[in-house]
Amino acid sequence: MPGLEQFWGNEPVVGALTQMAESGRIPQAILLGGVEGIGKATLARRFAARLLGGAERIEQDDLSLPANTALVEDREKWTAEKRAEAPLYFSTHPDFATFAPDGPLRQISIQQMRLLKDLGQFQPMQGSRRVFLIDHMDRANETAANSLLKLFEEPPPYLTLIATAENVYDLLPTIRSRAIIFQMTRLSDDQMRDFARTRQLDHAEGRIMLAEGSPGQALTLNLEEYRQRRSVMLTLLECGAGVTGFGEWVRHSESFGNRKSEKLETYAKIAYGLLEDMLLCANGEAPRKNRDVQGMIETVARRVSFAWMEKAASILDELVQMAARSIQKVGALDAMAISLRNEWEATCA
Repeated sequence: MPGLEQFWGNEPVVGALTQMAESGRIPQAILLGGVEGIGKATLARRFAARLLGGAERIEQDDLSLPANTALVEDREKWTAEKRAEAPLYFSTHPDFATFAPDGPLRQISIQQMRLLKDLGQFQPMQGSRRVFLIDHMDRANETAANSLLKLFEEPPPYLTLIATAENVYDLLPTIRSRAIIFQMTRLSDDQMRDFARTRQLDHAEGRIMLAEGSPGQALTLNLEEYRQRRSVMLTLLECGAGVTGFGEWVRHSESFGNRKSEKLETYAKIAYGLLEDMLLCANGEAPRKNRDVQGMIETVARRVSFAWMEKAASILDELVQMAARSIQKVGALDAMAISLRNEWEATCA
């Protein structure tokens, strides 16, 4: 199994963790921060394997494995009561456990954190140490996060907690203050090309462009699906900016509505990326992510104001918050298109 030495990018972080493992001076709490797909959980598992052994078993906690993905998706259909009775965690290795976001909201629950504290009371079964990974700890609500404070303050001497977060500053200050923080950075284009070559990825340049320095994103990205989804959101923004008429938007929204399993959050994330690129174009820079549709992005950017972009981002924020309430997806996006069109027409008046 690949170890710390084979991890892609973030050499200073890998070096620091390697030195900790070799010296035996292991902190009892570690926070790994960085964008999605940068390898935070992968690095945590490899560090744990260096400490505990049994890398093959620890890697079975990888959430991207089909069986684990299917389990998480299936649990979305469970009632909240059923999920509370059987909190989600993975533990193929007896001294390593992974706690991951669960349910339709993909959050870390209070029940999971209570289970983590209960399991943390047990001595190691094979060696001298146990390691628990809390993946996406920034998705723990305040109650769940608070329940862990005492464990972070006074962990058993044999237990190391590793938490990952896209933004470590979304975590409670009291938790941050009791952990060693490593901020992981995006890979360079050259590093991404080396990664793509080693993994023999098809359409490598397209993946590298859209992944923005995230090897996990490059590896798992379905280019055709992404472009279909981006087409929907780009058309919405074009409609809102008066580039196209509502008829063109309706055609795309109907195709979106026919995909029953599609999640609104997925489309919102793509729209955020388009808005970021539009803001860059408005300031004379090239798009960072959606470079293959630069002309279309520049066209919208020339027609709208910063207030329009700000309004679009605000609407997306609201949609993400409401997504778990079973709102009518097509109606929500229709309303966004109309609201942005009104904003644009008011600016032009």
